[in-house]
Amino acid sequence: MGMGWCIGLIAAGAILTFAVDWHIDGMNVHLAGLILMAVGILGLSAYVSVLRRRRVQPPPPAAPVVEEDHRFVP
Repeated sequence: MGMGWCIGLIAAGAILTFAVDWHIDGMNVHLAGLILMAVGILGLSAYVSVLRRRRVQPPPPAAPVVEEDHRFVP
């Protein structure tokens, strides 16, 4: 799940929780909004932690090894 989907879930959950006053039999709309916000926050935290691990810089390469020519040339 990308960062955009996570933010979208948080926004949809916030709309269902705070801006809607629907009453549907058998479903609590406010609880569904809270669940969507929780899933979005968990997804966003997982995405950010994976992204942080990908940005670790590898150590710089070692200096190149130069071999000297030890042949005898008259």
